[in-house]
Amino acid sequence: MKNIQVYHVDAFTNVPFRGNPAGVVPEADRLTEEEMKNIAKELNLSETAFLFSSNQSEHDFRVRYFTPTDEMDFCGHATVGLSWLLATTYGWQDKTKQIRLETNIGTVPVELATENQNLTAVTMTQVPPKVKDIQTDPGEIARLAGISPEALDQRYPIKLAYTGNWHLIVPVKSQKEIDAARPQIEELKTLNQIQKASTTHLFTFNTTEPGYDLYTRDFGPAVGIQEDPVTGSANGALAGYLAMEGILPLQHRHQLKIAQGHTMGRPGTLFVTVTKGNKPVIQVGGSAVITISGTLRLPE
Repeated sequence: MKNIQVYHVDAFTNVPFRGNPAGVVPEADRLTEEEMKNIAKELNLSETAFLFSSNQSEHDFRVRYFTPTDEMDFCGHATVGLSWLLATTYGWQDKTKQIRLETNIGTVPVELATENQNLTAVTMTQVPPKVKDIQTDPGEIARLAGISPEALDQRYPIKLAYTGNWHLIVPVKSQKEIDAARPQIEELKTLNQIQKASTTHLFTFNTTEPGYDLYTRDFGPAVGIQEDPVTGSANGALAGYLAMEGILPLQHRHQLKIAQGHTMGRPGTLFVTVTKGNKPVIQVGGSAVITISGTLRLPE
């Protein structure tokens, strides 16, 4: 049998069983693609990250991400989870302040923040943001997202946004209306597949969570995830959208605290920074908790 070390890491939280759980396989060099798909299916988490040795001096690791049904070009919460694991269990916080990851979308650097030799946060710089228009009627999107057309916040446009994966960004008037959303999963899946979007991401500035700037929910049936608890890539794309649409004025640096996962009983916190540049620079960070470590046995 081939013994493979696997971890279960709850990202965007410092409390076990909250935030977004990710699988992490830190030594994947010996694995075939079929084995990675089977491991992701067996762990049955929204994403599992597989780390490989990199043959490029500017990168520390090569990473691939799998849902139970698909390979993803990028995954935010799994990046936070794997970086937390490397920094703590594998001792990277003692030798560097940055881990550079080679992904399908390019280089993703992750900064390690420590205090009194304890890791406090990991923060990834996502690839430059993009937005594009959609053709679907807003009322139809509201129906598929499981909200009333009146719940849409018409001050902001519905658009596709990207910092590694495309996400359908839907502005909603209040947290109450987001919490009440009951999406039409199969029809939403078809729409997102047509759009080549990973998920549909609902957001509002009108949150009842004290101290938070935004509240979100994320639905991903197109990639085999009905709802994702706390989503690093979608909230990064949201921040890029807010900057590129002028909702956040780019003459200022913005630090956002985003709440997600409450309706699933897995509340989490994302810290997102938007910095002015030729294109806005989007950084997404948080903490994590390692909840399970073990050995998976595969046939040779």
